[in-house]
Amino acid sequence: MRIIDLTQPLYHHMPVYPGDPEVIVEEIHQLDREGWNLRQLQLTTHLGTNVNVPYHMVASGKTLDDFEIGVFMGKAKIYQEGVEYNEQIGLIFHDQNIDRKLAQILIDKKPKFIGLSEKFEFDLDLEKLLLEHDIISYENLANTEALPAHEIFEFCGLPLRIKGGDGSPVRAVVKIDIPY
Repeated sequence: MRIIDLTQPLYHHMPVYPGDPEVIVEEIHQLDREGWNLRQLQLTTHLGTNVNVPYHMVASGKTLDDFEIGVFMGKAKIYQEGVEYNEQIGLIFHDQNIDRKLAQILIDKKPKFIGLSEKFEFDLDLEKLLLEHDIISYENLANTEALPAHEIFEFCGLPLRIKGGDGSPVRAVVKIDIPY
């Protein structure tokens, strides 16, 4: 078995979406002073590697609470034109962005979830369109070039349990079975 981490690191003053508040990662307790180390985090729900659920852009959309935890993990594969998949398979976009034509294909064939490489940025109108159709999306996935191009793998991108959440940073990983 091999584990590939698809998560961007979170750090003090990391780049954010224009207009979003800056990230603060601040040490507030120290081992030599209080007897333990403790950091305080100030960040948004759509920072770094994160998951988007419909409520992010749809007024009556589902929140994180509305989804079973299993929705955020499962079999996935790298998207390739003409690739066959069903509602039990997630699609990871490694070397292309999602355009209007592709968004319509995703709406029609509805994968379990989609994930976009950190090399690309969702078009806001298309992101909203996908969320209106209950397509959960991950963004800013790192290391997608390490994923096998023609194999199914196990993806896991668990959100924090934020009540009424519109999305969440995630630790996204892929498990690949290696034959013995």
